[in-house]
Amino acid sequence: MGAIEDVYEDLETDVDFEEFEAAVEDKVEQMGGLADEETAAMLIAHELRDEEVEGVADVAPGMNDVKFLAKVMSVGELRTFERDGEDEDGHVINVEVADESGRIRIAMWDGMAEDAVDRLEVGQVLRVAGRPKEGYNGVEIDVDKVEPAPDAEVDVEALDTYRVEDLALGLSDVNLKGRVLSTDSVRTFDRDDGSEGRVANLMLGDSTGRIRVTLWDEKADLAEEFSAGESAEVVDGYVRDRDGTLELHVGNRGAVEELEEDIEYVPDTRDIGSLEIGETVDIAGGVIETDPKRTFDRDDGSQGQVRNVRIKDDTGDIRVALWGEKADRDIDLADYVVFTDVEIQDGYQDDLEASAGWQSAVSVMDDAPEDAADTGADAAQSTGLGAFGDGGGSNGTEAAGSSGVGAGSAAAAVAERPDGETGDGGEPETFTGTVVQAGSPVVLDDGAETRSVETDESLRLGEKVTVTGPARDGTIDADDIERPE
Repeated sequence: MGAIEDVYEDLETDVDFEEFEAAVEDKVEQMGGLADEETAAMLIAHELRDEEVEGVADVAPGMNDVKFLAKVMSVGELRTFERDGEDEDGHVINVEVADESGRIRIAMWDGMAEDAVDRLEVGQVLRVAGRPKEGYNGVEIDVDKVEPAPDAEVDVEALDTYRVEDLALGLSDVNLKGRVLSTDSVRTFDRDDGSEGRVANLMLGDSTGRIRVTLWDEKADLAEEFSAGESAEVVDGYVRDRDGTLELHVGNRGAVEELEEDIEYVPDTRDIGSLEIGETVDIAGGVIETDPKRTFDRDDGSQGQVRNVRIKDDTGDIRVALWGEKADRDIDLADYVVFTDVEIQDGYQDDLEASAGWQSAVSVMDDAPEDAADTGADAAQSTGLGAFGDGGGSNGTEAAGSSGVGAGSAAAAVAERPDGETGDGGEPETFTGTVVQAGSPVVLDDGAETRSVETDESLRLGEKVTVTGPARDGTIDADDIERPE
């Protein structure tokens, strides 16, 4: 075995021996006889050890030229640009590649970029050589050399359509289908160059999770074309990071299109009973209390607005403060609502409160998910407010400025007695509960059942009372009202 073979045998590399031998001969020629074959082989081996990385995840800015195997995940569009001081235009194409360790964007330039348009395919395995740099989406590679590696295998799946759980920082050309959970209005802002930008958001969810979609400039108007509950597909989106959270962005190349198919969304929410101050979480539950919207003056002279609702699952209940445009959302008693990215704060009278600000999403669901069935939210329209579980009920505390819920919506949510009887004015009934609606009718909730009560006596929201009287059509006509000590 010769010197070249000895060095090659000690070298762990995917480079074929014939390629290695040719590189050694080139090195001998370049050095003009200053190095023999063994020395040249050792120099080439040293270069390969420096360049060959275990995987995409090992590539970092500051490295010299690196080499790795990766599979093509997406091929971008060929872009043309003008070079300063040159008559000839330049060309570039961005290609997303990945291996088992991660994903990275590689940039091909000029003739290589033009060639890539016709020759590169999604799913193809490449041997890439290039220079790492810090790009807009993280580490990128300026490619010096790329060639197909048809005999190599990279165990990573190339996707035509992504799910939320498949998204990763730096992905581009992303197509994703989802259910519209919420939309925001278009906002304007001033750019550093003095121009005005436009942006809007919508939230999409699928069976694997949810993600905020950010629409820029002329695409921002798309957010106002959709309503919560509809299905949509993002086309040619790209993934960015915002404060540690992934977002899917849509720019000039992208679009959001309406879908006829139904997309399943299963919210991954926390139990209300497990919440702690300072957390930012997703919660869901049936609405047991709604307050009117209130306006207030901010320190800067502008006017703000807020509305409180209380939701309940089978572990407890919590008041949710809806700020800004979210205060205008159409939320009624017995709705099942999902709140994402709400901040848990110390509320009124030591009661926890969830704050739904600009970063939050509010989604009124058509039906409660199956795993929330034991809260009774999916049967709220037919079983009354008390159907939202047996976790202790509303604590009845009333935030400052609240004035209870409207009589019409609460009365519609109160249902028949559990045994199906509506009462015939015969034997009196006795019921003890907390006032969750003060007015006509009064609505009481004992945590397991909700009853409507007719009385001329003035009762306060949050007050616990015992009423006695005949029941007619599910409503107790109170002859006597007691306030337990």
